[in-house]
Amino acid sequence: MKRTGHGPRRAAAGLLRRVTPQTLRGGLSLVALTTATLLMTVLTVAFDTAAQQRLQHQADDELRTHAAAVATTVDTTGGTVRVLETSHDDLLDTNVWIYAGPRLLEAPPAGRPLADVAARLAGGAGRDGQRCVTVDVHGPFRLCSYPISRGRSDATVITALDLSPYRSSADTLLRGSLALDAVMLACTYALTRLAVGRALRPVRTMTDQATQWSAVASGQRFGSTRHPAELARLGTSLDAILDRIRTLLRHEQQLTGELSHELRTPLSRIIAELEWWQSRPRTPDQTRASHQVIADAAESMRTICDTLLDDARDGTNTAPGTTEPLPALRRLAEALHVPGHLTVTVEGSCPMVGVSPALLDRIVSPLLANACRYALSGVAVRARQVSDGVRIDVTDDGPGVPAPFVARLFEPGRRADPGDGHGGAGLGLPLARRLARSVGGEVTYDPGHTPGARFVVSLPGR
Repeated sequence: MKRTGHGPRRAAAGLLRRVTPQTLRGGLSLVALTTATLLMTVLTVAFDTAAQQRLQHQADDELRTHAAAVATTVDTTGGTVRVLETSHDDLLDTNVWIYAGPRLLEAPPAGRPLADVAARLAGGAGRDGQRCVTVDVHGPFRLCSYPISRGRSDATVITALDLSPYRSSADTLLRGSLALDAVMLACTYALTRLAVGRALRPVRTMTDQATQWSAVASGQRFGSTRHPAELARLGTSLDAILDRIRTLLRHEQQLTGELSHELRTPLSRIIAELEWWQSRPRTPDQTRASHQVIADAAESMRTICDTLLDDARDGTNTAPGTTEPLPALRRLAEALHVPGHLTVTVEGSCPMVGVSPALLDRIVSPLLANACRYALSGVAVRARQVSDGVRIDVTDDGPGVPAPFVARLFEPGRRADPGDGHGGAGLGLPLARRLARSVGGEVTYDPGHTPGARFVVSLPGR
C-alpha cells in the first residue's frame, strides 16, 4: 500500500487549529506574548554577552594590576634578571610565573597544571604588548603575560586568575534575567488580555445593542453616542446595517399588508360563492357560473400576487406594457360589488396607456373601491389624453377628505376616521401611488374639487 503524508498533515492542521486562539482577545494576547518573547530573548542574549565581556575585562584588569605589582620586584638593570625579595611575597607569588627569556626564575608552589600554558605564553610574549588566554585546567583560568624591558635584560611575568567566581556571577546574572523575563512575559500576557478585554467591551456592548435593536426594529442608533474614532466608525457601519434592516422589515410589512389588502376582495368573492353554492341546491348553469366566478377570483389573486411581487423584486421599476384604458376600466367597474344606490360611470377617449393591464387594475382598483365606499349616489371614472401621457380621474360625491388629513392621505396605515364604519386598512392609496411611480406615473388628490373627492392618476402614454 502506498503511504501518503495526508494523515500527518491533517493531524498537524488539527493541532494548529486547537492551539490557535479562537477569539480576537486571545489572538492579540498571543501576538503580544510572541513579540515580547522575541524582544526579551534578544535583550537577554545582549545583556548576557555584555555581562560576560565586562567580567572578562575586570579579570584582565586584575591580572594586569597583579602583574604590574610583581614587576616592581623584578630587577632587569644588570646583566642578569633578579627577583627581589619583599614582604608579603606569598600574596604576590600566588599564580605568578617569572621568566627571563625561556628560563623560569620563579613559579607558584602548586602551579604545575598551568605551568605548560604559562611556558607557552612566555615563549610567545614579545615587546609589542601583553597576551591573554583562557584555559580549562581543573576549572576555568585566565592567564596574561606582562613583558618587562627596563634595562639590558628582558623578563616576562605570567599571572593566572581563577575565573570560577566570575563564571558564577555570570550564571547568577543569567538566571536572574531569565526569571525576570518570565515575570515580564507573564505580566505582558495578563495585562494584554486585560487591556484588550476592556477595549473590546464596548464592541461587545454595541453588538448586543445592535442585535436587540434589529430584533424590534428600533429607531435607536449609535451615532448619537460619543465613542473613540474606531468605535465611531463601527457605530456608523452598524447604524447603516440597522437602517437597511429596518427598511427591509418595513418593506416586508408593507408588502404583506398590501397583499392582504388586495387579496381580501377576490378571496371574499370565493368564500361567498362557496357558501351560496353549499347553502342551496344549484342548477348546472348556476354551478358553472359559480365555478367561473371562483376561477376569475383565483385568476385575479394570481395576478395581484404577480404584480405586487414583480414590483417588489430587486427594487426595480415595473416592466412596461400597453393597455387600452377604457375597456380595462369598465371591466374593473363591473367586477366591483357596487351597492344598489350607487351609479358608476366610465367615460372618455384616449389612446393606449403605457402600463400592463394587471398594473392598471392595481393602480385604479384602490381608488375606485374607496370612491364606492364613501360615495353618496355616484362615482365617475374619466380617462383622457394630456400633453405628457394619460390622465384618469376617479370622482365621487361623498364627504371628501378632511382638510387636516390631506397631508397624511398617502401614508401607509393612515385613515381619516377609523371609526366611521367603513372597512379598510389605509393601504390602498399608498399602494396605488407606489405602483404608479414605479412606471413613471403619479397618483394625487385634488383638494380643490368639491363636493366629494377627486383622485387623479397620471400615467405615461404609448
